[in-house]
Amino acid sequence: MYARRLSVPSHVYRQCASRPGPFQRRWARVDDVRFLATHQQGDRITDKYRDKLQRKAREQGLQSVDELRIVYKARIQEQKTKTTTDSSVTQEATSLFPPSPPAPTPVEPHTKSSSSSTSKPSTPLGLRTLSSYLDLDKTLALPPKEIAYIWRLRHASSPTSLCAILPSATYSRVLETACRHPQFILPLPREDNGGAEIHFLQFSFPASDTVTVMFTHLSEYKLRGEFSQPHTTVTIHSELISEKGLALMQGQVVEGRGVSAEDARWLVLCLQKFYGATDNEDACRKRLLQMFSEGDTAFRIEELIEEAEKIV
Repeated sequence: MYARRLSVPSHVYRQCASRPGPFQRRWARVDDVRFLATHQQGDRITDKYRDKLQRKAREQGLQSVDELRIVYKARIQEQKTKTTTDSSVTQEATSLFPPSPPAPTPVEPHTKSSSSSTSKPSTPLGLRTLSSYLDLDKTLALPPKEIAYIWRLRHASSPTSLCAILPSATYSRVLETACRHPQFILPLPREDNGGAEIHFLQFSFPASDTVTVMFTHLSEYKLRGEFSQPHTTVTIHSELISEKGLALMQGQVVEGRGVSAEDARWLVLCLQKFYGATDNEDACRKRLLQMFSEGDTAFRIEELIEEAEKIV
C-alpha cells in the first residue's frame, strides 16, 4: 500500500520561510513588573478600605477619596520619612553595643575550706553536703580515726553504697589532676570473656567543698552524650580538710545498669591510682591522662588496660 503524498502550495511555503521564528502578535501588551508590584498593591488596599476612606472624606468636607489623599499627602510623606529615620537610628544604636559576653566559667573549687567561716558559699539545690550525713559540730570534736570508723559504719548497711577516706595529700593531688583532666576512661576487666569494658568518667565541681564524679558506660555516652545516665555517682566532701586533714567520699551504684558494687569499687580504685599519682611515680598513667585530654591519636586502649592491671 502506497502512502499518499501531500503537496504544499508554493505561496504557503514562501510565507513560512519568511517567518522562521515564532509568530508574534503586534497588539500584545508588555507590562512593567515593577509598576504592577507597587500600583496594584496600592489599588487593592484602596479598594479594601474605600468605604472608610469615603466616610472620612465626607467628614472632612471633601468630595472624593482622591481629594482626601491630596490633603493627607504631606502627612503621609512625613510619616514615611520618620519611619525610615527611626529604623536607621535603631540599627546604628544597636551596632554600638558589643555582643553579649560568653557565660562565665565555673569557679574552681578550693583545696581547703574552713568550717569556722562566717560566710558560707551558696549550695546548689539538690546537692547533699557533708552536713546532711554527719553533725559537723560533733564530728569536729572527734579524732580522725573515729571519724573514719563512723563514716564507714554509716555506709556499711547498704549493698550498693560506696565509701572511702582520702588523706589531705591524696585529695589535693586528685583535685589538682581533676581540674586539668576532668574527663577520662577506665577499663573494667571481665573474666567471662577475658576482655574489658571501657567506662567514661567525668568530674564536676558543684560547690567549693564538693567534688562529684560520674561513671557511665562508654558505649552509652558515645550514643547519648550528655543525656546518658551514669551507673555510679561518687561525691567527695572536703569540709574537714582544714580541721582533720581528711576528705570523706561516698557513692551510690544504680541497680540494673550492668555494674555491681564490686565493679564500682574497682573503678574508684583505678581513679585514685590514676588521679592521685605522685610526681615521682606512675609517669605512664600521667602520660595517658595527658594524651587523652589532648586527643592524642597515639593513645592506646591496650596500654591503658595494661596499666590498670598493675593496680591489682
